[in-house]
Amino acid sequence: MYLEVGGKRVFASAADWPGWSRSGKTEEAALENLAAYAPRYSKVAKLPKDATRFEVVDRVTGNATTDFGAPGVPARADATPLPANEIERMVTVMEACWRYLDKVRAKVPKELRKGPRGGGRDRDKMYAHVLDSELAYAGPIGLKLKKHDRQAIREALLSPVPGAKWPAAYAIRRIAWHALDHAWEMEDRIP
Repeated sequence: MYLEVGGKRVFASAADWPGWSRSGKTEEAALENLAAYAPRYSKVAKLPKDATRFEVVDRVTGNATTDFGAPGVPARADATPLPANEIERMVTVMEACWRYLDKVRAKVPKELRKGPRGGGRDRDKMYAHVLDSELAYAGPIGLKLKKHDRQAIREALLSPVPGAKWPAAYAIRRIAWHALDHAWEMEDRIP
């Protein structure tokens, strides 16, 4: 587990479980939120029985992205390249997050319940936002894409591009988090 501590928000992210990342106003709140989402995350990837006995192995200083509401800073360990089998495992989990998002999109209604302040994207706009973001994430992982291509993203993460701005482990966690965050938002906003 690592914590990304911003000025207004803290993200708790499971280093080994892409997509399992939640925020809170404090470190304790972020860890509580992460534990609360373990059952939801288990629908995507099988967690070990002791998964919510967290060990914080790193704390990094967040940035404006953190405070805006997205994990924005890699853990220090992300600078060390992962063995190929671990990258493959993490990419497999990221793909499970993509499949979960696609499955949720297929089952929720087009129009979703409005957010607490009366706003929020409907299903198709939210899904398009995730795809547009994945296209934007291609640059930091060393890809030049003109259109969204999950297969190209997958391949770039399996064979990281030297000099890419984002380390593979961070990119995988960030991409998976974004897919799940919006899948869960869609589920929570079913009328």
